[in-house]
Amino acid sequence: MSDEKQPQPSHSEAPLQGANDGSALLDSEELKRSVTADVKVEEEETTSSGARTPNGRTRKQLIASNLQFGALCVSMIVLGWNDGSTGPLIPRMRKVYNLGYLVVSLIFVVACVGFILGALANVWLTDRLGFGKVIVLGAALQLITYSVQSAAPPFAAFVVVNLFNGFGGALQATNGFVGSLSHYQETKMGILHAAYGVGAFAAPLVATQFAQMERWSFHYLTSLGLAVINTIILAVVFRFKEHGECLAAGGEDVHVSTASQEKGKFGQIMKNRSVHLLAFFILFYVGVEVTIGGWIVTFIIEDRHGGPSSGYVSSGFFGGLTLGRVVLLPINKWVGERNVFFIYAALAFGLDFVIWFVPSLVGNAVTVSIIGMLLGPMYPIAMNQASRILPPWLLTGAIGWIGGFGQAGSALIPFITGAISEKHGIKSLHPLLVAMMGAMIVLFALTPNHPPPELARPSTLESEGTDVKEKVTA
Repeated sequence: MSDEKQPQPSHSEAPLQGANDGSALLDSEELKRSVTADVKVEEEETTSSGARTPNGRTRKQLIASNLQFGALCVSMIVLGWNDGSTGPLIPRMRKVYNLGYLVVSLIFVVACVGFILGALANVWLTDRLGFGKVIVLGAALQLITYSVQSAAPPFAAFVVVNLFNGFGGALQATNGFVGSLSHYQETKMGILHAAYGVGAFAAPLVATQFAQMERWSFHYLTSLGLAVINTIILAVVFRFKEHGECLAAGGEDVHVSTASQEKGKFGQIMKNRSVHLLAFFILFYVGVEVTIGGWIVTFIIEDRHGGPSSGYVSSGFFGGLTLGRVVLLPINKWVGERNVFFIYAALAFGLDFVIWFVPSLVGNAVTVSIIGMLLGPMYPIAMNQASRILPPWLLTGAIGWIGGFGQAGSALIPFITGAISEKHGIKSLHPLLVAMMGAMIVLFALTPNHPPPELARPSTLESEGTDVKEKVTA
C-alpha cells in the first residue's frame, strides 16, 4: 500500500443500491454527482485549511487523522495497563482472599467471557449505533469495573465486574479502525501496539508498589482515572460519528460497499476461514503474552526465590514488547513480515527453554525481556496480514472479531495455567508456554499469504469511481 496514495472519494459505508432492484450495481449518474460534491468539498477544505501535504491530504485532514490515531493509542495504553496490572497483584490477592491458583484465576475467566460476548456484539452494535458511539460505550463500561474493584469488595464481586471490563475492551475496536487506513497503515499498526506495551510496561511499576501497601486495591483508582481520561478523549475526538465519517475527516479512503456485500455481514465474517485462523492465532498469542506478564512474577518468587520487587520482571517483559514493536519495524519491512514472524517465533520458542532449565534469577529476568521484544511485533504483523487478505467491506468487523475473540486468550490461557499450577505447581508454566508458542506457529503458517483472486483485482465499482473523479477534476 503506497504512502503517497491519493485518497479515494469519501462515501458512506452504507449500502448503495440501483434505482430499480437494489442490486450491487450503482447508478453512474448518482455516483458522478456524489464524487463531484466530494471534489467541491475537498477544494473548499484546501482553500480554508491551506495547501495539501505531500500525501494529498489537507492540513485539516492530517490534524484530524493524527488526533484520531492519538485517541486510539490512549485506548490501547489503558488496555495494556489493565493486562499489566494483574501479575504483580496476584500474590497479594491470594494472600488477602486466602485463595489457591485455580480460584484466583477466575479473574481471567470472567474477563474471557466478557471479551467473547463483546466481540460477538461488536459487529451488530456498530452497524446499528455507529463506530463512534460503540467505542465510547466500551470505554465507559470499564469505569464500572475499576470503580468496584478499587473498594476491595468480596472476591465474588471483584471477579464478576471483570465481565464489564472484558466486554468494554472488545468494543474498543482500535485494530479495525487502523486496519482500514490507507496512509501509513502498517507503521501505525506497529505504533498502536507499542502504545499497548507502554501501558503494560508502566502498570507493573505502579502495581508492585500498591501490592506492598495495606490499601492494595487503590491501584484500581489509578486505573479508574486512566479510564475516565480515555472515555473523554474518545468522545471528544470521534464525536459519536460513523466509521466512514471518521475516515473521511482524516482524508482516508472510504470503501464503497454494495448492497450484496453489506447483506449478512456477520454471517460472511463467520464463514471466512482466514478470519478464524487469525482469531485463534491471536487467542494463543495474547494468551502467551498475558500469561508471561501475569504469572512470571509468581514463577520468579516461588520457583526462583525472588523478593517483593519481582514484579518489575513483568515490566521488563512488557518493556521488551514495546521496544520490539518500534525498533524492529525496519527489520520487518526488510525481511518481510511473514518471513520475519517465523524467525522471531523460533527464537522466542528456544529462549523459553532457557528460562525453563536455567535456574538463574537475573538470567531469567533478562531472557523474559528478550522474549517480550521478539513477541512484540507478532500482533501487528497478524493485523496487517488481515488487512491484506480480507475483503475491505468486512475488514473493520472482521478485525474487531479477531481482536475481541483473540483477547479472550488473555483470560483463557492464564486461567488454564492457574488450573494446572494448582495441581502441579507453578513450574508447569513453561511447558504450557512452549505448547502455546508451537500452536501459534502452526496457525500462522496455515493463514493464507495472499487475498483470493477476486479481491486482488480492483472492483468495477472502485474503478468507475476513480474514473469519474479523474474526469471531474480534469
